[in-house]
Amino acid sequence: MAAGPEDHPDVQVFDEIRLIEHLVRMTINTRLPAGLNYPQFEVLNLLSRRGDGITPAQIAGALQMTKSGLTNTLQRLEAGGLIGVEDCAEDGRRKRVRLSAEGRRLYGEAMRALRPKMDTLREGFTPREFREALPFLRALRGWLAESV
Repeated sequence: MAAGPEDHPDVQVFDEIRLIEHLVRMTINTRLPAGLNYPQFEVLNLLSRRGDGITPAQIAGALQMTKSGLTNTLQRLEAGGLIGVEDCAEDGRRKRVRLSAEGRRLYGEAMRALRPKMDTLREGFTPREFREALPFLRALRGWLAESV
């Protein structure tokens, strides 16, 4: 009998990645404060981790978002008072994105809601297990990025 797609380890890996990504999104979505969606959370998370003042192009690249999708997300975040988009002092054509005080507060609220789930995740797996998974995942990501 011929092997089916489910018998190939590469197919199984991509199935697992797809399911993990779906479950991560669901986990985060169910814990987000009212009025905040997943793409908006991703932008707030990136700004919180990388710091203020990054450009929309840097955000789009880091989050693998389209320019139009990011523009819409940034407009909604700005309209909600969660970020500020300002002209770049060095280059007036570029924009810089900064978290507002309300954006920091809402991001903190989201992270507090996620903390119990993250704590149980860390109880379920050792730091070593996470570290051992990273080389393969990084190599796979690198290969895929080169193939696009």
